[in-house]
Parts: sequence; C-alpha cells; structure tokens
Amino acid sequence: MKTVHNFNAGPCVLPQQAINSSIEELKDFAGTGMSVIEVSHRSKEWQGVMDETEALWKDLLQIPDGYKVLFMGGGASTQFMMVPFNLLEKKAAYLETGVWAKKASKEADFFGEVVKVASSADKNYTYIPQGYEIPKDADYFHITTNNTIYGTEIHTDMASPVTLVADMSSDIMSRPVDVSKYGLIYGGAQKNVGPAGVTFVIVREDILGKVSRKIPTMIDYRTHIKESSMFNTPPVFSILVMNKTLKWIKETGGLQAIYKQNIAKAALLYSEIDRNAMFVGTAEKASRSVMNICFVMADGYQEKESAFMEFAKERAMVGIKGHRSVGGFRASVYNACPKESVQALVDCMREFETLNT
Repeated sequence: MKTVHNFNAGPCVLPQQAINSSIEELKDFAGTGMSVIEVSHRSKEWQGVMDETEALWKDLLQIPDGYKVLFMGGGASTQFMMVPFNLLEKKAAYLETGVWAKKASKEADFFGEVVKVASSADKNYTYIPQGYEIPKDADYFHITTNNTIYGTEIHTDMASPVTLVADMSSDIMSRPVDVSKYGLIYGGAQKNVGPAGVTFVIVREDILGKVSRKIPTMIDYRTHIKESSMFNTPPVFSILVMNKTLKWIKETGGLQAIYKQNIAKAALLYSEIDRNAMFVGTAEKASRSVMNICFVMADGYQEKESAFMEFAKERAMVGIKGHRSVGGFRASVYNACPKESVQALVDCMREFETLNT
C-alpha cells in the first residue's frame, strides 16, 4: 500500500485502526454472517452500535444530563436550516468568521431577523472578532468554532447571555469542551469523528418546542430524539466508522491526550512557517487554528508556489493545496494525522528553502 502524508481538509485522515476494524465489519458484522451494510438497522446487533456510539460521545465530552446526541444525514449544511427552523422565533445573532458561518446566517434569514454581531470579512476572515455585544433579546447566538478555509479557530467555550449554538464540524473531539455552555452543537463527521455521511447533533432538550411555527416531521429535532436517531434508516456504515474512531480516541487517552498531541503538531508546523523566509502564515497569530494551518509564499517568492506544490507532491504530501477561494497552502492536522507527517512537511519546507535561497 502506498504511503502518503494526508493533509486533506475533509474527508480526511482517519485512524488506521478504525479503518481496518470497519473493513472487517463490512465483511461480517458482529458475527451475523452479513455485512454491516446488509443487516437490518432494527436488529439487536445494530442497536448495540447505536447505543455504544451515543455512550462514547457522552463519555468523551462529559455531556451533562438533559442533552441528547443525535446521528442524522444531510451534513452541517442541512443544520444551517434546521437550527433556525427549530429555535428562531423572532431574532437570532450570528458571528461571521468565514464562508460556512455566512452560509449559516443566510439560511436563518428565511425564519426571522438575523443580527450579524461582528464579521472578519474586512480582512478576508483571517482573525476572530473580539469585543462585540450579543443581543440579550436574541433567541440564540450562532458561532462557527473552526474555519477550515481560513485557518482560524475560537479556542475557548465562551459565555453567552442567550442560547449558544455552535457548528463544530472541524474541531469537535480535538479538545475538551464544556458542553454545558452550549444549547446545541452540530457538525459533519468527516474531520475528527468519522467519514462523510453522518451528522452529529448535541442538543439540550429544554430549548426545543418554543417556536410558534409548525415544524415538518423530518426536520424537528424532537422527532429524532423520540426515535433515538432511527426515525428513518440511519447512515449505518458512517456511524460504524464513527464508533471505531471514538473508541480509538478513548484508547489514545481521551480528549486531554488528543489535545496535547494536537497542540504539539500545530506548534511544530507554525514554528517552521514563522522561521522559514519563504513562507508566511495567513491567520493572525491569536486566531490561528490548531486543526487547519494556512500559509502562502512570502513576498519575493510567490512565483515559487507551483514549484513548491510539485516538490511537496513528489515527497508524498497530499491535500496541502489551499482552498480555491484563498490559494496558497493548507495543512489539516486533525486527530489522526501523525506527528511524523507534520515533521515530514516541515522537512520538505526546509529542503525547499535550502535549494531555493
């Protein structure tokens, strides 16, 4: 099997242990003689996976009583609509820190007044705004905790005077989170917790049922709570891989251990970006993401961008091309990205510097 250093932003690198174990279940699920993609989702064997996966979420994140964990389809983009449909009665507040945050607020416009409390669009989303005021009469305040395209991240669990809603698609399970500060957390799984195809939702039950509008059955969170995420057939294989990935996180030492590793990997690469005269980071230092590290060629070296991309490709670097809207480079160093891969990228950057300066 070809060895590569996978820095894709999503779908992305997953633990090899989780992949191997899932392959076995794809052949014979829980000794049933059937593949996991053949077995009934109403079987006791599959119910066991659902129960165990929910328990892993609650254990790893120390989710308090009063919250439910849901596994749904549609990706985080569907949640952009579901959140206001279920929670927005008159007014919602949004923090605009990137493309996905902007798309989320656009969907909320269909349901009521949307207040943009702050935006970093003036500097192409290269920083997290500070010093804004959250309106106390808002039904909820929505944030996007990590911005994959621009490499910025909200590093702490903020206090909010209203229900706090967070899209944590790309940094969930990368650090401990105080879930009690949030009313609802959601995200696509295809970064740290599994493959594309399943969306996680962590919701405090007491914030539901407050809007006056009728909510269609399929997009009412209470439907999925009542049916334990099996109102319709769930994305079984994606949930299975999520289950294996969460087990790997737990075996690695849980979120404290994972966070320590992630900080070390990010520090290694950022240190080289800051040292190397050929490269420069794009995000303001206080807002730098631990998950998605974005950089460009420094002044005087822009013409070397294509050459470095080819140089890195020859050394088995995969997925470091920056998003098409910003260019440059992006190394996504999610949980399962080994430190050895980050070191290989650093070595690649140093070698390129030696050959070109």
